[in-house]
Amino acid sequence: MVLAAAVEGAQAAGILAAAILAGLAAAQGKSYQVSSGIAITVIGVATAAVLGLVVAGLVRLRRWSRTPALLTQLFTGIVGVYLVQGGRWDWGVPALVLAGAGFALLLAPGSFRALTFPAARPGEPR
Repeated sequence: MVLAAAVEGAQAAGILAAAILAGLAAAQGKSYQVSSGIAITVIGVATAAVLGLVVAGLVRLRRWSRTPALLTQLFTGIVGVYLVQGGRWDWGVPALVLAGAGFALLLAPGSFRALTFPAARPGEPR
């Protein structure tokens, strides 16, 4: 689970870096519109913060963290495909690698057991 949390943390750091770059572009007047550059920056920083909470949930083996972590991998994979198709290999390939690693780690038997309800023993109510 620590490795899955590390992958999620790397994705949060990537989103934060992209948000900072968008903010710098907006501040320098290189954004299509300044207001959209500011909005993208705010959304990116907020997303990175929420992913930080998911990282904390994974480290503490909280069951609620599984779904947002898996959805993060799905979204990262989709964005990675678009980036590679757009010729942005420098951002796309790492995104695809992280998404694949995240899925593999979150669906591994050990993490699957850690983040699901324990099986009921015979004779115990569910």
